[in-house]
Order: sequence, then structure tokens, then C-alpha cells
Amino acid sequence: MLKVMVACGNGMGSSMLIKMKVEAIFKKHQVEAQIDHTSVGDAISSAANYDVILCPLSFEGSFNQGGKTQIIGLQNVLSEAEITEKLKNASIL
Repeated sequence: MLKVMVACGNGMGSSMLIKMKVEAIFKKHQVEAQIDHTSVGDAISSAANYDVILCPLSFEGSFNQGGKTQIIGLQNVLSEAEITEKLKNASIL
């Protein structure tokens, strides 16, 4: 099962909205995943435990890009089209 972390500055508002969008997209594409949400600080320390991390574009550079975890930065965290496109580009959908 795919493990996904959604992160934002405080781990409450934006990350929860992104999580809801990702859940809907995965359901539509029949992708089974465990999706968690948290703050960027917590996500950085647990990044290696996830296959994918989605976050606002401004936080993308906070993560180590060299590991197995794919980091996906979002310009518009409310855009289902952007999230879908970036998940497809990362070969997740």
C-alpha cells in the first residue's frame, strides 16, 4: 500500500484540505493508500517512512530530495487538476 504524507506549515489547515483532495483523487483512480497529514517540521523527520510527500511549493525545498521519497510541491493546494497532474507525472496514478 502506498504511504502518503501531506504537509503544511502547521499541519492543520492546508494539509487537511490537500489530504481530502488526494483521498478523492485516489478513490477515483482506485489507488489504495495510507494518507497522513502533519506539519512540515514533523514531515521532514519522518519523510523516509513515506513513498510520497505533498506540500505547498514554498516548502518543497525543505525536504531532502535524494532519498526514495518523492516530494511533490503544489502551487495551488486546492487545485484537484494540479494535484492529479503532478501525481500522474510522478507515476503514482
